[in-house]
Amino acid sequence: MRIATLSVHSSPLARLGGKEAGGMNVYVRELSREFGRRGILVDIFTRAQERNTPPVVQIDRGVRLISVRAGPPAPYDKNRLLDYLPEFVGRVRCFADSEDLHYDIIHSHYWVSGEAALALRRSWGAPIVHMFHTLGAVKNQVARGTEEHETGRRVAVEGRILREADAIVAATPLDRAQMVWHYSADMAKIRVTPAGVDLRRFQPRDLSAARAALDLPPPPHRVILLVARIEPLKGIDTLIEASALLLQRRPEWRGALTTLIVGGGSEEERASWNVEQRRLDTIRRRLGVADVVHFAGAQPQDRLPLYYAAADVVTMPSHYESFGMAALEALACGTPVIATNAGGPAFIVEDGVSGLLTSPGNPTMLANHLERLLQNNAERAAMGAAARERALQFGWEHVACDILSIYRDLLQPCSVRARVG
Repeated sequence: MRIATLSVHSSPLARLGGKEAGGMNVYVRELSREFGRRGILVDIFTRAQERNTPPVVQIDRGVRLISVRAGPPAPYDKNRLLDYLPEFVGRVRCFADSEDLHYDIIHSHYWVSGEAALALRRSWGAPIVHMFHTLGAVKNQVARGTEEHETGRRVAVEGRILREADAIVAATPLDRAQMVWHYSADMAKIRVTPAGVDLRRFQPRDLSAARAALDLPPPPHRVILLVARIEPLKGIDTLIEASALLLQRRPEWRGALTTLIVGGGSEEERASWNVEQRRLDTIRRRLGVADVVHFAGAQPQDRLPLYYAAADVVTMPSHYESFGMAALEALACGTPVIATNAGGPAFIVEDGVSGLLTSPGNPTMLANHLERLLQNNAERAAMGAAARERALQFGWEHVACDILSIYRDLLQPCSVRARVG
């Protein structure tokens, strides 16, 4: 079996925590690697964003990353990438023709890739499996201003993908329900398959050793961690406000508490900060917690386990998450998670067992949960142990089996599918 995976707007090898690099990148890379280990050939097509990007990179056994030149060789507004999609599709076709390749499945990720998949199916005849990762209509529902709104063009394209793709992968039952509610999607062709986690890379390790490796203060200093792109929907302002509330209640914790934000630019990279990060900087200074809330910048995937292990608690105060990969990675490292009930994290985190759930935009409730876990070592340790047990259910081998079952259903002769249905 040979799979054409489309991740047009962002490479699975991009530095995580940047503007367009997050959980989806990890998903595409790790699922492809799991397929490769099973002898399935995967070509991942993405748009080249640098002039010196090599056209083909071998990621793992049987897995290649093909960077296609389409549009300017630089990061580009994802909403305008549709203008260059015909060029992208044409170059993907040329690559396949040059190697005389036949793809059995087109697996697209994110709405821009789904549009490309529809065009490629007309040439290749291969069925499309699509995963959105986020939905424009849902993001618009929780947007707090016009700058957070997704375009009507995106919502229209998502509706077309839901109608025309052969199968849709939803990360959670809520994800599927939102597709039906906002787009009148056909529930019968939406399969719920959660994202996964590399249980070998993300596993419990000694907290003090992790702190030493990251040059963080040793216990009993308390560390709160957030790993995310710097954008308004991530609710980082809520975490900053909750940190200020904690210090009002526990003034003795000043100098003994750090809120660490991994993503965006570091304290030393202020020139690279986006508008949201500058706004967050203003908030932390206004609330008097600039010495507590620290921007660590985007980090390579190999260093993230150290950060999760070094934290007493990981937070995900997002206004919307289709799944919440960082929450799952933290659980796998044996660190309890406090996340909002806005989407995927509520499916991953067992409230009161492996972590706690809060409501979006509620700094008081988040501060209450943080104070509860930071002052109760026994409860925090018990939740950490339960967190690892919870994560064991989400290994990539399980996810790959579920996705392969979708592929095989689509590849059966139509007559067989009709009898099964």
